Amino acid sequence: MEHSAPLIENDAVIFGILMIMLALVFKTSGLKTSFWSKFYKIIPVILLCYFLPSLLNTFGIVDAEESQLYFVASRFLLPACLVLLTLSIDLKEIFKLGPKALIMFFAATIGVVIGGPLAILIVSFINPEWVGGIGPDAVWRGMATIAGSWIGGGANQAAMYELFKPSDELYSISITVDVIVAEIWMAALLLGIGRRDKINTFFKADNSSINELRDKMEAYSLSIAKIPDVTDLMMILGIGFGVTGLSHVCADWLGPMISENAPYLEKFSLQSKFFWLIVIATTIGIGLSFTKLRSLEGAGASKIGTVFIFILVATIGMKMDIMAIFDNPGFFLVGLIWMAFHVIIMIITARLSHSPYFFLAIGSKANIGGAASAPVLAAAFHPSLAPVGVLLAVLGYALGTYGAWLCGLLMQVAAK
Repeated sequence: MEHSAPLIENDAVIFGILMIMLALVFKTSGLKTSFWSKFYKIIPVILLCYFLPSLLNTFGIVDAEESQLYFVASRFLLPACLVLLTLSIDLKEIFKLGPKALIMFFAATIGVVIGGPLAILIVSFINPEWVGGIGPDAVWRGMATIAGSWIGGGANQAAMYELFKPSDELYSISITVDVIVAEIWMAALLLGIGRRDKINTFFKADNSSINELRDKMEAYSLSIAKIPDVTDLMMILGIGFGVTGLSHVCADWLGPMISENAPYLEKFSLQSKFFWLIVIATTIGIGLSFTKLRSLEGAGASKIGTVFIFILVATIGMKMDIMAIFDNPGFFLVGLIWMAFHVIIMIITARLSHSPYFFLAIGSKANIGGAASAPVLAAAFHPSLAPVGVLLAVLGYALGTYGAWLCGLLMQVAAK
């Protein structure tokens, strides 16, 4: 597929536009007028911060594939914000959340594994050509790479590409389907945050443990609150980006070392630098929460981390191009039906296990989105909940290759 040159190619200009969008969203969300109050009761702030940047890509104003903003945000701001958001976390309280987070996580994985083959079967009855193809052009091969992304992440997707070897054109289409369908689901999950009380009532869920953690974190922040000075801000940024730099050093060493000396560990995505970047940054952040540096929360550590989160949200949203659906309708239909099975299984499981909406959302995004999206969604509920998303996303990395391999084999059978 050929694309015309975007209107704006300078990342500095694009970043400025994204920041203006974020500023306008937050400014209007703080207005007390009748219109804006009603508007933001329906549309959550984070959803708007996610959707507006997508218009830049959809209408050809920017080319998200050429822009380096998402790479910078995911490699610099994401690990820094994970450090700042975990700096004040109470790890014991997280463990008190119980097993329902794991129940919803594995339900999400099962939804992806069985949803892919079922989607191919259904679409084959509508139009067999949409799920046909032979050799490297067989649609199921491309779909198998999506399974890698939807259970684990980019490293697992790359592993499926090497294992099932779809053609380059098919792989390109698969990535487009992966991004757009996953981001549509992300938008739906964000929309559900504003209605989580009604959803929890439908699930007959006990949300008390999550509310208790949120309230304790808010009370702690208030108890140590202070007006930050330049020293405080420099300390916060120094710790956030200092740990990020250290995490990069370790990740740059660990990933290649494992690939060279222990290649059998690649099936757990342990050769991925991004995997280690997220794990190390989160681990150090949690470790620092047991030190006196935890008091930096009073100067606004989590608030700065939240700012980084919203910048990341804007760069993620910029990657979505809704109009691309019309370029390959059959392929996208498989992806949408596949996602529908995932969602149905999640809803049924949440209803049967009486799991709160928070666990449904995070369990899903820990699979479909991984470490780049799960903490973003968790922080949308409350900044102190971001580590829950990270911990589950790491589990997704470990299981992604196995689940995607099984899903790929099942889709191969379904396509025959």
